[in-house]
Order: sequence, then structure tokens, then C-alpha cells
Amino acid sequence: MQLIDGKATAAAIKAEIAEEVKEIVANGGKQPHLAAVLVGHDGGSETYVKNKVLACEACGFKSTLIRFEDNISEAELLACVDKLNKDEDVDGFIVQLPLPKHIDEQKIIEAIDYRKDVDGFHPINVGRMAIGLPCFISATPLGIITLLKRYGIETSGKKCVVLGRSNIVGKPMAQLMMQKQYGDATVTVCHSHSKNLKEECREADIIIAAIGKPDFVTADMVKDGAVIVDVGTTRVPDATRKSGFRLNGDVKFDEVSPKCSFITPVPGGVGPMTICSLMKNTLAAGKKEYYK
Repeated sequence: MQLIDGKATAAAIKAEIAEEVKEIVANGGKQPHLAAVLVGHDGGSETYVKNKVLACEACGFKSTLIRFEDNISEAELLACVDKLNKDEDVDGFIVQLPLPKHIDEQKIIEAIDYRKDVDGFHPINVGRMAIGLPCFISATPLGIITLLKRYGIETSGKKCVVLGRSNIVGKPMAQLMMQKQYGDATVTVCHSHSKNLKEECREADIIIAAIGKPDFVTADMVKDGAVIVDVGTTRVPDATRKSGFRLNGDVKFDEVSPKCSFITPVPGGVGPMTICSLMKNTLAAGKKEYYK
């Protein structure tokens, strides 16, 4: 069994990005600029945004954090998005999700200029990704594809099961694993209403678990030699930790890992790659790689 180290891989990629940014700036080019909008004080979002700011520093990017209280109106948030769309110094920006209940998330996503949508959530980027055109790919799926490539894991023609059908991970992940230039695999998507979920998983060469249920994937669902990518990050109470909780994946790691050829840990697997992919998208935005 080989552990897929997302932390080390992300650090290596950020170092590569930093080198490229140094070169761009040395040749008189513009330093890439990522802005993040944070609404309210959700613990998970706070951590993510803090890590994104640190990643920007590591990559040599300029970063701006815009904070609002959770009572901000939808109109005020849309005005902020509009301002960032028009700001020529900002190459890409994200509005950290989830947003408070009174704000229509989809409306905010669609208001973002797709050429600055480094989260890859805008319908134009999602549509371009689905038909294999150059675009910003949503960060978690891009991170997973990058990990599989860096570890030389064979995906072409393999049977891949994606657990979960969210717009952020499940759906784009299935699209990418199916496409010739990325996974080139045979893909099955399972979710909470799938009838033969265990049987499907037992036949899979690669399982990508993004279902949001701690310890959902157990040893009896995994065939020997399978590759397991665990996207789950649920906070579960843990009295032995200073924080009072620990991050738990969707895979019961201790019993599943002995059966695998490769597996990602939680934390330290997919998580660091998500932020690193956002950096890759920001660099592409700065270079006007996909859109002029």
C-alpha cells in the first residue's frame, strides 16, 4: 500500500508556481492577484481562506481578503462581485461557500465573470469542462486528477466509481475521469439512492469517495489492489484533541488501507491539493491562458 501524500505534492507544485511567477515578474509581467470574499464566520471557511492567503504568499501572488458580516444583503454582495469583475488588477477571485441562507448562491456564482472564476463554478466553465474545452476546472477534481498523474496511477480503461454527485466534486470528477485527455476511465456514479452501491464499489479499480459520510467506505466494499481517493472532510468530536474535533474522511482508513495499492489520507491527501489547484487556476488567469 502506498500513501498518496497530497501535502508534499502540493508543496512541490506551489514551489514550481513560485518559480514561474518570479520569472514573469522579472520579465516585466504582472504579479498574479487572487481576491477572496468571505461572508460570516463559519469555522471551516475561515480555515480555508486563511490557507488560501498563505498559499498565495508561497506562490508569490498578491492576495486580497474582503470580509463581510453574515447579515450582508444579496444586493451588497452582488455589488462587490461587480466591482471585482471590473478591477483590472484582480486576475481571479472566489466567493467562499457556503453563503448565508438569505443569499442565492447560484445567483452569486453566475454574477462572477467566468474569465475570473478560478473556482470553476460558473456555468460557462462547467459547460466547457464537460465538453473538454480549456477552462478553469473546479479545484478539488483538478487536484485529484493532478495527484493521480503525479503518482503515475493508471486510469485509462479502468473502472472508476465516484461516490457522490455534488456540483463541486462528484459531477465534475465523473466528467474528468471519463474524458480521454484526463482519466479515460469507465465511470459509474453512485449516490444515496443507488441500489447496488456495495457491488459497484467491489468491482472498481478506483474509488473516489465524496459522499460526506464519515467511515462510509468499509473493507468489504473494496477489492484488493484498488486505488482509493478520499475527499471526505467531516469534523467529528474528539476529546483527545486540543480543538475538540478531528477531520474524518469518507473511508474507514485503518481497515481499508491494507487492501489498497494507493490511498489518500485525511487530512493531508486531497485537501492541500484543492488549494494548490486554486493557485494553478489563478496563475492561468494571470497568464490569460484560457480567456483573453
